[in-house]
Amino acid sequence: MTEFEQVRELVKEYHVKFIRLQFTDILGALKNVAVTVEELERALAGQVLFDSAVFEGFRGYCEKDILLQPDPATFVVFPWRPRDGAVARLICNALTPRGEAFPGCSRSRLQKVISRFEKDGIRLMAGAEIEFFLFHSGEQGRPTTITHDQAGFCDLTPVDLGENARRDMVLTLEEMGIEVASSHHEMAPGQHEIGLKDDNILVLADKIATFKFVVRTVAQRHGLHASFMPKPLNNEAGSGLKLHLSLWRGETNLFESSDDPMGLSDTARYFIGGLLHHAGAVTALTCPLINSYKRFVPSYHSPFLAAWSSTSRNTMIRVPEKQVGDARITLRSPDPTVNPYLALAAILTAGMDGITNRIAPPPIITDGECSSGDELRELARERGLPRSLAAALDALEGDTLIKEMLGKAIYNRFREIKENEWERFLSVVHPWELEEYLRNY
Repeated sequence: MTEFEQVRELVKEYHVKFIRLQFTDILGALKNVAVTVEELERALAGQVLFDSAVFEGFRGYCEKDILLQPDPATFVVFPWRPRDGAVARLICNALTPRGEAFPGCSRSRLQKVISRFEKDGIRLMAGAEIEFFLFHSGEQGRPTTITHDQAGFCDLTPVDLGENARRDMVLTLEEMGIEVASSHHEMAPGQHEIGLKDDNILVLADKIATFKFVVRTVAQRHGLHASFMPKPLNNEAGSGLKLHLSLWRGETNLFESSDDPMGLSDTARYFIGGLLHHAGAVTALTCPLINSYKRFVPSYHSPFLAAWSSTSRNTMIRVPEKQVGDARITLRSPDPTVNPYLALAAILTAGMDGITNRIAPPPIITDGECSSGDELRELARERGLPRSLAAALDALEGDTLIKEMLGKAIYNRFREIKENEWERFLSVVHPWELEEYLRNY
């Protein structure tokens, strides 16, 4: 039985009435077009015609016709919908009317990057730890920044008031075929983390896109607003998206070496070297909001350095100490507002460039180098990640490899949208400025 035949059988078995054809735009927002079951065959054949503006982030003057091509492996029934007249989803790529990949489709872009290395039997595996806040909703359902609890790291009920909502999120994710590794309350009031088990990076990207949709849906059913904003609260921890990365050929972990004190192979070190070499450009994609850079203020838990370490939490890459049988690296700088397809495509491209060109990483950072505020600030000047969206966009502009990976259509549109966002930000007077300057100047 083919995957398409399996979809048809599942539609009958679960009495599906509506199918949501889901896709992710350039900015990482999950979108969908709903069709009825009577349109299933046309949908599976990739004959649902739509407007390219929905992929490009805004409506301009030169939209093109696109076709939505579902991936049958992504079929799942929403567990919170009625069983009679159920609702299912299929994640789609965008095609041109000629049947070619639409240049603005970020999922297709990740698949293209993956295909370059699949020829050599190489695949990147990744797991994710995703942080978010739960806030109360105000009038007319508008989100507030009032947290639903005052709990801290790994607290339990009755202090952790989000435990029931978090449990329902985990159960819903698992009903949808997304394996959860762990979940707990995070450091800040109202902040939570759910970890997803390792998978190949295309599947993980689909899972991250689905994760955000599920978490917000379940939170709403509990009368809460789930926010993935990187830094919604002053003087509290921000939300990150930690990625645990390992590179494989068949059953062999290419990052592993029993001869190395850290358990890392030369391949792993070159992969780290590539990520650090392209850190600025990668950051533009893994931290895509103006607010993202509020996380990179030098402090003892902020991953603000384009560096690596086995002990410090200040580096964008952390390597767990001596690993046996499961060598991996952890990328700590991304935040959960990413477009997961573009972010993972950039990470794989940068890491493999390091391997191809044998880019050795700089010396490892130790805790002793981050023992005071002055030392943190000095390291930020010497080896810091971009401190603003504008600086990250400049780094992306200067990185030919990552720009070519994105392609002209995605790069130009992403750059245009983000430069406009930055200019709008600069044109607004912030309350902090009034408090700091109005009286004295």
